[in-house]
Amino acid sequence: MEENLKQQPTAIIKIAVFGPERTGKSTLAKQLAEHYNTGWASEFAQDYWQQKGGRPKNSLPEDLMPIAVGHTKRENDGVASANTYFFSDSCLLATKVFSERYHQFCDPILDKAARKHQYDLFFLTDVDVPLSLDDLWDSSTDKFENFETYRKALIDHKKPFVTLSGNADARLKKAIAIIEEWAIAKKNGFSSDDFLQIHSYGIPLKSIESQLHSFKTGIPKAILERPAIVWDGVLKLSDVQFQDFARRFEEEKGNVTLQKFVPASGAASRMFQFLITFMNDFDITTETINGYINRKKETDLVIFFAGIEKFPFYKSTRRKIKEANPDYDAWGQDEKHYAFIKTMVLADYFDFTNKPKGILPFHKYKAHLATPVEEHFKEAILYATANNQSQLHFTISATHQNQFEELVNEIKSNMESELASAIQVDFSYQKSATDTLAVTLENTPFRDENGQLVFRPGGHGALIENLNALDADIIFIKNIDNVIQNRTETVALYKKALAGVLMKLQTQVFKYLQDIKRLNQDDIEEIITFVKNKLNTEVIEDFSKYTLENKINYLTAILNRPIRVCGMVKNEGEPGGGPFWVRDSKGNLTLQIVESSQVDLQNPQQVDLLNQATHFNPVDLVCGIKNYQGEKFDLTQFVDHKSGFIVQKNKNGKPLKAYELPGLWNGAMANWITVFVEVPLITFNPVKTVNDLLKPAHQP
Repeated sequence: MEENLKQQPTAIIKIAVFGPERTGKSTLAKQLAEHYNTGWASEFAQDYWQQKGGRPKNSLPEDLMPIAVGHTKRENDGVASANTYFFSDSCLLATKVFSERYHQFCDPILDKAARKHQYDLFFLTDVDVPLSLDDLWDSSTDKFENFETYRKALIDHKKPFVTLSGNADARLKKAIAIIEEWAIAKKNGFSSDDFLQIHSYGIPLKSIESQLHSFKTGIPKAILERPAIVWDGVLKLSDVQFQDFARRFEEEKGNVTLQKFVPASGAASRMFQFLITFMNDFDITTETINGYINRKKETDLVIFFAGIEKFPFYKSTRRKIKEANPDYDAWGQDEKHYAFIKTMVLADYFDFTNKPKGILPFHKYKAHLATPVEEHFKEAILYATANNQSQLHFTISATHQNQFEELVNEIKSNMESELASAIQVDFSYQKSATDTLAVTLENTPFRDENGQLVFRPGGHGALIENLNALDADIIFIKNIDNVIQNRTETVALYKKALAGVLMKLQTQVFKYLQDIKRLNQDDIEEIITFVKNKLNTEVIEDFSKYTLENKINYLTAILNRPIRVCGMVKNEGEPGGGPFWVRDSKGNLTLQIVESSQVDLQNPQQVDLLNQATHFNPVDLVCGIKNYQGEKFDLTQFVDHKSGFIVQKNKNGKPLKAYELPGLWNGAMANWITVFVEVPLITFNPVKTVNDLLKPAHQP
C-alpha cells in the first residue's frame, strides 16, 4: 500500500491548491494549468464520492485510503507529461485533515505519506467569498473554523504556503504573480522557505536578483568631471536676491500645498558612542577617569566633562542621581561623572542611546527643554505653512512611534496656540519591501543561526518610497538633528528663498511644457538656452539633426521631471557628500550630490577632484514633485539604481556584506532637475555627537 502512495521524483515545479471544500480550488488549479499550458490533477475525492453516490460526511475510515491512492496516481500520471509546472487540486494532506476532522483518526500509512509528500508551494484558498454550490458538502459547516483547521495543518507540518483571497480573478492574478516570483527565486538557488521569507517582506525577486548581481560584479563608481563651484553648478545669491526669492514664495504659497519631510528613523546610539565605549571599558574600582582619558586619548570625553553643566539634560540627570543616592554631595568628582553618564545611557535609567534623536532634549529655554521635534514644529510654522496650516511628516522606526506620538500630543496644542497655526503631523516607516539581502564575503546569502535569510534596512535611500507617497506640491526636506535654538527666523528666510527659486523655475518649466506642442524653431532655441543655463543640463551634440517632432520629444523628457533645489554650504571638512559634475555611463554630464564612498579612491585623479570640493551637502532641499498638469510624478522612475553602496557589517561576530539603496539625495534623485544654491553655514547645525549640543547654535 505504501508503494502506491509514493510521489514520483520530478524536476517539475509542483503546486498544491489546498483549503476547505467549496473555496474555488478546482477552478483555480484548472485556470493555472490553462495559463501555463501544462497538466493538473483534479481532486480524486470529488470523483470518488460522485461515483459512490454518497456524501463525504457519511464516509467510513476505509474510504480514505482508496482516495489517497487514487489521487497519488492521478498526480504521478499528470506530472509525467507536465510542462515546467504542475498543479494539484488538493493533496494527501487534505485527506489527512478530512480523516481527523470526521473520524478523529488517520491511518498511520496515510499520515506518513501525507507528511512526506512534497510540493514547492501550497496555495491556501480563503473563505472571504461566498462558498461555491456543491451537492456533496455540508453547507452548515463553520467556514472560518474550517479554514483555520487547514491553515493550522500547513503550519504544523511546516509546509510552504501563501493564502489567496479575493474573487476568482484576483486569486488567479495573485497566484500567477507569485509563481513568476518563485521561478526567479528557484533560478537563484532559493528554497521554498527562502521564497516565503522574501515574500513576507514584500521584496520583488527582481530586486533580490539585482542585489546578488551587484555583490558579485561590484557597483560602478561615480565618474567625477569636476566639483560644482560658484557660477559653475552652484548659484550664489546676494542678500537682496535671497530676500526677493523669499518674498516671492510668501506671495505665491497660498496657491500651493506645502509639507515638511523629516527623516527621523533610528536610535541615537551613534550620538553617544564615545560614552557607550567609556561605560564598557572603564572600571571605576581600578582606574581614574583622567587615567582612562590619557590611556585612550579620549578628547571627546574631555570636552564632555568640560561642558557638562551646559547640556540641556544636566539638571534632570543630576536630580535623578540625587534622588537615588542621598549621599551624592559627598561623592568624589569621578563618582559623580561616572553616575551621570550611566544615568544618561543605560536602559535602567534615561536610556538616551536607545531613544530616537527626535525626542531627546536638545535645547534649554527658561521654562522648558525642547526636543528636535519641537524645533521642527517652529520651523514649519515659519516656512512650511500656507493658509494657517502646517504639515509635517516624520519617517520613524515603528518601535519608536508611541514615543513620538506621546511627545506630539504633549506639545502640539500649546504650540498651535503660541504660533497661531494648525499643525498636522503624520508618520511613516521605512517599508520592509526596501530592505536588502545580506550576503557572506563569498557573495552567497548570509543566514542566521536558524538558517533564515538575513535582511537589513536599505538606508535612507529607501525613503524615496515614503516621499513618493506624499501629495504636497512643494516639500521641504531637512534631517531631524539639523535644528537651531536661536535665529530660527534667519534659517527660515533661506528655506523660503530656496522655495522661491523652485517656484520661479517651475513657472518657466511649466510654461514651456504647456506650450511645447505649438513651438517653432526659434522657441526651441530659447528652451535650449534655458535648459543649459538654468537647469544645468547638457543637450546632445546631434540635437540639431533631429526633426522638430523629435526635438520636442527630447526637450519634453528633459523638462518633465521632478525638481529639487538644494542648499549647499561652504566645505569646512564635515563628513558627507558634496556637489559635483558627474559623467554617467552614457556620457551625459549632470549635477549630483556625491558621497566619498561612491568615488574610486584608488584613482588619484578622482581623489584629487573629490578633495577640490568647495561645498558640502547639509541636506537642505526643497522639492517639486508634481508635473505641469498637477499630477504626481512617480519618483521611483527617476532613481539611478546603479548608484547604491556595498558596505561590510557583521552579525553575531560574523562578517557580512550589505547593499544600501541609492541615497535619498544621491542616486534616488539622480535623474531629477537639480539646482544647487549656496546658503550660509548658519543653516547647518547637525548634532552628530552629544558634544555638538555645546556649540553656540544649540546654546541659549
